[in-house]
Amino acid sequence: MSPRPNVLFVMTDQQRFDTIAALGNTDLATPNIDRLVARGTTFTSAYSSSPVCVPARYTLRSGCEPTRTGVYDNTVPDGGHAAIRECCGPYLAEAMGHRGYRTWGVGKFHTAPWDAPVGYEVQRHSEEFYASPEQRAGDAYASWIAAEHPEYDWIEALMGERTDMYYMPQLSPLPADCTVESWATREAIGLMADDDDRPWFGVVSYIGPHPPFAPPLPYNRMYDPDRMPDPVCGARDIDHLDQHIPWMNHLVYAEDVDPHRARTLKARYYGEISYIDGCIGDLLDAVERRPDADNTVICFFADHGDLLGDHHGWQKESFFEASARVPFLISWPGRIAAGDRRSELVCLTDLFGLATSAAGQPELRQGSDLLGLLTGTAQPRETLFGYHGRPGTRRFKAMVRQGRLKLIWLANGGHRLLFDLAADPHEIEPVQAERPGDADRLTAVLAEHLRAEGVTEAFDGDVLRTFPYAEWPLTRIHQFDQSRGVTGFGADR
Repeated sequence: MSPRPNVLFVMTDQQRFDTIAALGNTDLATPNIDRLVARGTTFTSAYSSSPVCVPARYTLRSGCEPTRTGVYDNTVPDGGHAAIRECCGPYLAEAMGHRGYRTWGVGKFHTAPWDAPVGYEVQRHSEEFYASPEQRAGDAYASWIAAEHPEYDWIEALMGERTDMYYMPQLSPLPADCTVESWATREAIGLMADDDDRPWFGVVSYIGPHPPFAPPLPYNRMYDPDRMPDPVCGARDIDHLDQHIPWMNHLVYAEDVDPHRARTLKARYYGEISYIDGCIGDLLDAVERRPDADNTVICFFADHGDLLGDHHGWQKESFFEASARVPFLISWPGRIAAGDRRSELVCLTDLFGLATSAAGQPELRQGSDLLGLLTGTAQPRETLFGYHGRPGTRRFKAMVRQGRLKLIWLANGGHRLLFDLAADPHEIEPVQAERPGDADRLTAVLAEHLRAEGVTEAFDGDVLRTFPYAEWPLTRIHQFDQSRGVTGFGADR
C-alpha cells in the first residue's frame, strides 16, 4: 500500500475562473498554472458559495456552508471563530493533524480576530493591512520587511495603495523578490522541506491578485491595455438589480471607471496573475524535486473572482459568474486523470473532504466527495447553493445552480434573475419572464434548503422574506495604515 500523500493547497485571492491560458484565455500567460492543468483535472463549474474573503475561507477551513458557519459576509459575530469550530468540528488543519499530518500555512487567512488559531503547527500570517502597531509587528511578512529590508519599512501600504486608489492601476512599491507573494513562496518551500517522517498538509494563500493591482517590475508593463478586451455588460438596470454592485462601486471609488481605465486595470490584473504564476512555478519545482512528488496532491483554487467591470461592477460579493465562479484544479499523479476537464458542480466546501479523503479518513461535512467523484465511486451533486448577506435582512441574496440554469434571488425587492448559462454564458439576457416555471421551481428548491438548514430568519411565514426594493445609501471606505496612526486624508492624520 502506498504511503499517504502530501497535500498542498495553493489559493489566490480574487482570481477569476477565466484567467488561465491553457483553459482558453489567450490574452495572458500562465505557464505554471498551465502545468497544473496538464498535471491533473480541471473542474470548469466550480464556485465560491459565498464569494467574498472571510466567508469563503471559513467554508474552506470548516467544510461547512454559511448556513452552518453563520458567516455570510466579511463580518464574523463576536465569538464566532470559536463558535464555528464548536458547531462544525475542528478546522481543516487541526483535522489533518489528528490524521498524523505535519501541518503548516503561509499567507492570508482572514480570520476574526486576525491572528485566531486555525490548527496549523506552523502558521505565518501575511494580512493585507494593519489595524495597530502590534498587528503590523505580529504580521510575519511585515516583520520580515522590517528586519530584513528596513529600507522599505517606511512604506505604509506594502501591497499598493487602497482607499481612493483601490481600482487605479499601480506599480508595486517593492521589487519582485520582496513582495508578499515572493516571501510566501520562499516560506512555503522551506516548510515543505522540513525533515519530518510524517506526510505534510500545507496551504499557501496568496494575497494577489486582489486589488490594488500593483504588480512589480516588469509585470506592470507585461500587457498592453489597448489589447485587453472590454468588460461585458448587460442592461445597467438588470445588472444593478443587485444593489450591492453600485454600492460597492462607490465604496471603493470605482463608480465611474472609464473604458481606458478598465482596460488598463485588466492589464495590471493580468500582470499580477502572471507574476504569481511565476511564484507557483517555484512551488511546483520544489515539489517535483522531491522523491515523493508523484504522491503529492495539489489543489489550486481562488476564494472568489472579480467583476472587473463586467455587469457595470467591480469587486466581488455578486453571484454573476465573474465574481462567484473560480479556478479549481486538482492533481494526484497516478490516481487522478491528467489533463482532464470535468463539468460537475463543485465548490470550496468540498476541499475539506478532499484533504481528509486523501489522508485516508474521509470527513465530508457539507461538501461532496471529490475524490470519489474523480475515481468513479461517488455521484456528483445535482444542486449547488450560494449565500451572501445576513438572512432576514434586505441584503440577503442567494444563488441556485442546477443543470444549465442559475437563479439569483434577491431579498431586496424580491427580484429574481434566471440565466441559461449554456445559451448565455455571459449572463446578458435573463429568462425568468420567459421561463417562470423554472424560476418558481428553483425558488422552491432554495426555500426547501434554507428550511432544512434551520435558517428561519430567511422566512416570513411560509415564504421567503422580501423587502420593498430600495437603493442603498452610498458611502466610502478608508483603508489607510492604521498601524502608523493614519485614519483618513490629510497630512496630520
